[in-house]
Amino acid sequence: MFLVLLVERYRSRRSHLHLLWWAIGVFTYGLGTSLESWITLAGSSILATKLWYVAGALLGGYPLAQGTVFLLLKRRTAWILTAITVPLIAFFSVLVFLSPVNAAALEAHRPSGAVLGWQWIRLFTPFINLYAVFFLIGGAILSAFRFWGGRTVDDRSRALGNASIAFGAILPGIGGSFAKAGVVEALYVGELVGIVFIWIGYWLCTRAVAPTVRHAAQAETELATGTSPAG
Repeated sequence: MFLVLLVERYRSRRSHLHLLWWAIGVFTYGLGTSLESWITLAGSSILATKLWYVAGALLGGYPLAQGTVFLLLKRRTAWILTAITVPLIAFFSVLVFLSPVNAAALEAHRPSGAVLGWQWIRLFTPFINLYAVFFLIGGAILSAFRFWGGRTVDDRSRALGNASIAFGAILPGIGGSFAKAGVVEALYVGELVGIVFIWIGYWLCTRAVAPTVRHAAQAETELATGTSPAG
């Protein structure tokens, strides 16, 4: 439902590329969690684990963060960051599939990057996570502070919405920390609750304002700034 909402909004606002990136992000987020469910219920395999690693570890938060990049930064800067990061992620995704495997590390019903024979690939994922933290979580927190002192209902709604997005984006990271300690189930819970908070935050930031308060054409706002991306 969240994905459909983003796709429909992007189709009506083709110049708003942040909506496209957020839609991609929700898709990859959902793909990663679906693979986790499949592995838990049906059993693990090398292919399923590698797909999960790409969808979850490499693409879990990156597209959402990239959407915030296109919303908050100048369009030229956003494209430069895209030109740098997308080839890198594509390159390491290919390496994941080319990597030899450590079959002994394959758990029956739990996904784990430990199956990758080229463990040095995993050294790249923290940089992707930091990128996501800086732009997705950092951007939401910054915007929450910007709107917190506002006097209108709109401003308070945006502040709460961005706070909800920041909180939701943090939860999978917390769950991932538990997963590395062996409590993989905490990651599943963090991802589920996290995407719910992100959805709620998005709704708070985009809900329409009453016509008596503001003209309908100005009633909708996008995440963080409430304006269209810089050209």
